[in-house]
Amino acid sequence: MKKSVEYIFGKHAVRELLQERPGVVVEVHTAPDFSDEKLLKLIESKQILLKALNLKNPPRGVSSNAAHQGIVAGIHAEKLTVPYKEFIEKIKFTDDTAFLVLGEVQDPHNVGAVIRSAAAFGLAGVLIPPHNQAPVTGTVVKVSVGMAFKIPLVTINNVNATLRDLQDRGAWVYGLEGDGTVSTTTEKYPKPSVFVLGNEGSGLRAKTKEACDDLISIPIHPRCESLNAAAATAIVLASWAAKHPAALKA
Repeated sequence: MKKSVEYIFGKHAVRELLQERPGVVVEVHTAPDFSDEKLLKLIESKQILLKALNLKNPPRGVSSNAAHQGIVAGIHAEKLTVPYKEFIEKIKFTDDTAFLVLGEVQDPHNVGAVIRSAAAFGLAGVLIPPHNQAPVTGTVVKVSVGMAFKIPLVTINNVNATLRDLQDRGAWVYGLEGDGTVSTTTEKYPKPSVFVLGNEGSGLRAKTKEACDDLISIPIHPRCESLNAAAATAIVLASWAAKHPAALKA
């Protein structure tokens, strides 16, 4: 099957891409008046195919009104991911190790935002299933603001089987749930931790809830029924990082 090409744009995003993950880049389009010599030299040094950017008819998915700053990069987004088996065997589990598992998160903007949060709070990786889940696309990469290049994105075959394997390796699994009995304000996160984010509308699947060791919630004012998926994830991961400051160090 021919790999599809996704596009990201803007000087900062393309520079991060070329510096961190040049192997996923298929081509770079630049406008006739593009004059960032350092970036042009970086493209040349990576031996990336350079094309002219047609401002009236830009690549698919890039609006002619987008703030592309005269540069657009085409990538094979699936190359940003690594298989779970290959990834997990390289991980040394400590109390400062944590993972985020996505369970049927549908909105690519939410996927990009939670990838950014996972990177910001020192998680070891974001685990992504293939079914009923927004895949890693150009939009996801763009919303992550470069963090999709800096934190491992891991493909898993099945959420519940992966959770069992992580538990067998000594991890404690927390499902993000509005009615959870464990609170972000009191939990100490004493073991390697796994956080599972469910679907934006229906939340965690019943079998996934059963697979979790605890369901964790965020105390909020009664006037607010809930938080959106990206905001809730950021708060939960921040509460974990507060108990594991070592995870925030390079």
